[in-house]
Amino acid sequence: MSWIQKLHETYEQCKGREPLGAERLMPISHTPQQAHIEITLDADGYFKSARIVQKEETVIPATEQSAGRVGIKPPPHPLCDKVQYCAADYPEHGGVKPSFFKEYEAQLGRWCESEFSHPKAKAVFVYIRKGCVVADLVKEKILHIDSDGKLLTRWTGENQAPDLFRLLTAKAGGRDQGDAFIRWHVREANNPCTAVWEDLSLQEAWEKFDASTKQLMGVCMVTGDDKAALAMSHPKRIRHAGDGAKLISANDASGYTFRGRFTDDTGQQACGVSYEVTQKAHNALRWLIHRQAYRNEEQVIVTWAVAGKPVPDPFQDSLSLFLGSEETTQVATENMLHDAGDAGQAFALRLKKAIAGYRAKIDPTEEIVVMGLDSATPGRMAITFYRELMGSEFLDRLQTWHEKYAWPQNFGNQSRFVGTPAPRDIAEAAFGRRLDDKLRKATVERLLPCIVDGRPLPRDLVDSVIRRTCNRVGLNHWEWEKNLGIACALFKGFFNEREYQMTLETDRTSRDYLYGRLLAIAEHIEGRALYVGGETRDTTATKLMQRFADRPASAWRTIELALTPSKSRLRAKRPGFLYEMEKLNDEVVSSFVGEDFLDDRKLSGEFLLGYHCQRQALNPPKADTAASDEEIPAE
Repeated sequence: MSWIQKLHETYEQCKGREPLGAERLMPISHTPQQAHIEITLDADGYFKSARIVQKEETVIPATEQSAGRVGIKPPPHPLCDKVQYCAADYPEHGGVKPSFFKEYEAQLGRWCESEFSHPKAKAVFVYIRKGCVVADLVKEKILHIDSDGKLLTRWTGENQAPDLFRLLTAKAGGRDQGDAFIRWHVREANNPCTAVWEDLSLQEAWEKFDASTKQLMGVCMVTGDDKAALAMSHPKRIRHAGDGAKLISANDASGYTFRGRFTDDTGQQACGVSYEVTQKAHNALRWLIHRQAYRNEEQVIVTWAVAGKPVPDPFQDSLSLFLGSEETTQVATENMLHDAGDAGQAFALRLKKAIAGYRAKIDPTEEIVVMGLDSATPGRMAITFYRELMGSEFLDRLQTWHEKYAWPQNFGNQSRFVGTPAPRDIAEAAFGRRLDDKLRKATVERLLPCIVDGRPLPRDLVDSVIRRTCNRVGLNHWEWEKNLGIACALFKGFFNEREYQMTLETDRTSRDYLYGRLLAIAEHIEGRALYVGGETRDTTATKLMQRFADRPASAWRTIELALTPSKSRLRAKRPGFLYEMEKLNDEVVSSFVGEDFLDDRKLSGEFLLGYHCQRQALNPPKADTAASDEEIPAE
């Protein structure tokens, strides 16, 4: 029960102290609903006006049963609800569903007659007992009836369908206007707050009344209170408004599901949780997910500090991490491009500075929680990943992740930086078009322990990214550029003990690294010859990259022979450039050790590092990226 305890603590520490601009934590005994209609009353319960609202999410009072209502006879909410519940005249106007007005009226009446009643609730109670909700909404042209006075289920008019018909979900080809959800405004003389869902005094009054109705008492295994009002059911709508999956759910009373040694259908014999604790914990989780979670369809992973302090998102790339430390996009991009020229030292300093910014806000002993949620079925949700860490431990591991897998990245003209790619980018680089939601979920779950626990990357992911990068002709230009940076980052981090640098290492004489340099030089020579001749086709090095990775010695002979026409053109028009490139080519070839140059075995991902660093040295990043022939010395 550690997770629910941490969420309960988070609620207690953050309630009333939410960050500036953040939504408020939802009070207990409330639930979010999407409203369609807004009715305004005066303090005496007289109808004033009504209007359509565009499915705005509204926090409404709810009972334990109504918050998770399903089935043929769903229980009513105590104040705001559908037309089907609030309107006594719904059946008179041909409502296609059963009316639950009596149950709604009885429940609202019990609240209004209790010591915890509220003037706004009383005004609504007075109004709904008049039995004219549908009639008033028809007069306001909110609801629509036919010539017989029955509510329309299909719009057959020549004009555009009314707003309400566009907002309601179609069922069996029709739209039941009884499904429209009503929220209330009540105008009081000395209260500027008219919205019932924003009135804190009304929320408090409902909380007290709802607490007074609890009957099941027992031991709460979270707080240790032996006289707590226990929860009979637990909240849903955790990840989004339509989420029906629950984290805690008991077996049903029919005996359909296996109950093991337990004899009741409430789950209390297995684990007792107080109503207040489960409400606060689930409200905190819902609030955290809405604010700062990583989402992938039904998969959600959220990282938070129990005290509510801002924490870096482990699922962002390094650029986003720096931006999170209050650095502007323009400054961050310029600085990260500059980092590429100094073996990553500037990147390391900026990373430490960014992490130091978080360390100043997060105490070393601050509790940090990383929690992953997913659901295989619509009604059940599982915790797929859970870690509790100290603040210093979490930041250390995050810093290690970004340092270990840092490399110059090229995600397009507007996104070039030095750093670590995000997990979602790694998944896309590894699987490309094969990446569906299920595979993306599985990949992210495999990467999560690498970030949070400091485990090594799965070798098959590294190999998959390298294979796709080598298949250059199978990718468009920007996809390949992105894959190249990610592949180099993963290989560098996986073989961290080899201490690869982010700039060209002229003293590294390994076979694969040198072959990568040769490929970049050949591409640069032919690319310049094509530019001089006004041609735009791919170079031979580009087209043969896959073959070169599989059989470097034999493929190099083909590439070298193909350079002959390019060299002839450059010898005539750019002799100085050709001289420098041939000199560099000879230096690289002479650096091979022994028979390595004739070794035709498959290259490892290290050749991509040599290729990328050599290409970067030949084409250093500039403030103005426009190609200019004058930038290359010529004789």
